Amino acid sequence: HWVDADHDGCSTRAEVLIAESRVQPTIEPGCKVTAGQWFSFYDGATVTAPGGLDIDHMVPLAEAWDSGASAWTPERREAYANDLDAESSLVAVTARTNRSKADQDPAKWLPPLLDARCTYAADWVATKLRWKLSVDDREQAALAELAAGCGQESVTYEPAP
Repeated sequence: HWVDADHDGCSTRAEVLIAESRVQPTIEPGCKVTAGQWFSFYDGATVTAPGGLDIDHMVPLAEAWDSGASAWTPERREAYANDLDAESSLVAVTARTNRSKADQDPAKWLPPLLDARCTYAADWVATKLRWKLSVDDREQAALAELAAGCGQESVTYEPAP
């Protein structure tokens, strides 16, 4: 589902890898990212080989579908899946943690790194608000409980076009 929305030769996956690398990434012809340094905030791991990373949809595609995306046009679903206009929508994380998350919401899964949970909750809420996605009762209760321990964490977003 990764597209090259700005037609610069780089897919959404490559764009996220380039943007999030903490050092100048190595990019081969065809915008193939082959090296860099990424911090997976879900688990605190530092990764230098992009093959060890997944690009996580903050709100997984299946969760988005269940929360309102099923009524969207195919074009809007593609825009959601490739949203580079909000830093928190797509994040490079270790494949292991992304796959443990799968399509679960915060009622069923939280990042293993305790220090990441408040940022994760804020980014989750921002993504849901940005795309006008619904929240079910269990998800809302889990987010409220999590937010109670987050102090001054703020949620900022711009509505999706």
